Amino acid sequence: MIGETILRFLLGGTIVSLFALVGALFKPPTFAGIFGSAPSVALATLTLAFANQGPGYVATEAQSMALGAVGLVAYSAACARGVRWQRMPVWAEAGLCWIVWLTVTFSLWMIVRGVG
Repeated sequence: MIGETILRFLLGGTIVSLFALVGALFKPPTFAGIFGSAPSVALATLTLAFANQGPGYVATEAQSMALGAVGLVAYSAACARGVRWQRMPVWAEAGLCWIVWLTVTFSLWMIVRGVG
């Protein structure tokens, strides 16, 4: 347990640092934040999952992450549209955007799994 925690700390820190370094090479500097968090955490998680669960589990996890990323793109597009619309309270618009994310991601998951 402690060994895995230390491994997560070292692996996560190293990967976050590498992605932050890559992100620092791009302009504008705010773009670097994209490389500093989610991809590095995902890589650390997949690396540990591979060590503990094997390649089949990691393949499923990676596929799920990719489907969630497509949902995030749909969510971001809905947010961008909602900011321009301004006919709803912010909380309602945010809720609708979350529904878009969940609907897109769940629909893709059902398609990939062959359900429906």
